[in-house]
Amino acid sequence: MATENKIALVTGGSRGLGKNMALSLAHKGINVLLTYHSKQDEAQAVVDEIKSLGQRAAALQLNTADVRGFDPFYEQVKTTLHDNFGTDHFDFLINNAGTALYAPIAETTEAQFDEMVNIHLKGVFFLTQKALPLLNDGGRIINISSGLARFSYPGSSAYGSMKGAIEVFTRYLSKELGSRGIAANVVAPGAIETDFGGGRVRDNEQYNRQIASATALGRVGLPDDIGGVVAFLCTEEARWINAQRIEVSGGMLL
Repeated sequence: MATENKIALVTGGSRGLGKNMALSLAHKGINVLLTYHSKQDEAQAVVDEIKSLGQRAAALQLNTADVRGFDPFYEQVKTTLHDNFGTDHFDFLINNAGTALYAPIAETTEAQFDEMVNIHLKGVFFLTQKALPLLNDGGRIINISSGLARFSYPGSSAYGSMKGAIEVFTRYLSKELGSRGIAANVVAPGAIETDFGGGRVRDNEQYNRQIASATALGRVGLPDDIGGVVAFLCTEEARWINAQRIEVSGGMLL
């Protein structure tokens, strides 16, 4: 499966890890349709950068927590695929969009919990479900989990639990979509220096040092450590990787 003329849909592709994934895909010769929640200017900057690499790109607004918006979103996707990419299907779905929550179990509100469910579990489930008619046979689905589904940092119970659920969901996707030749995998980043969670890993020097000391390779992660792994999973070389959880954490808390 050569990547020429292949198209990836990347949610949350305007910033952070999603931006890095989108650019890494473009470097592999893959066209990109990315979504953004509110920062249209940032999304357009990523689109322009992808186009400068010789690939086609477009950006659409999407709130991944609002399942009611998914049907009209995919109508926009169909139009954009036709107008910008000259096709009516795409090949790779990367469920990246998400937000952080740091709250002890004793202090987590029902509203906070529901938000985590909507963004990280319900949203991913139904966005993927509704993508299936537009996803080419032989395509790939890549869900983004977290090291926090394997190891436990106090304050991340709700977020980590949703990511654990996504890892189970991914195995079911692999089983049910195998007849279509669609592989589904999980990429689970460790702690990465981005603006995620208010830039906690990037900007809190003490927290940064703590994570580095708990990581075999002796530093925290950078966006460039993640995007290339996602892009690799969309290549022909990765065709036989399926139903796997690939943690990209530099060997954190081994």
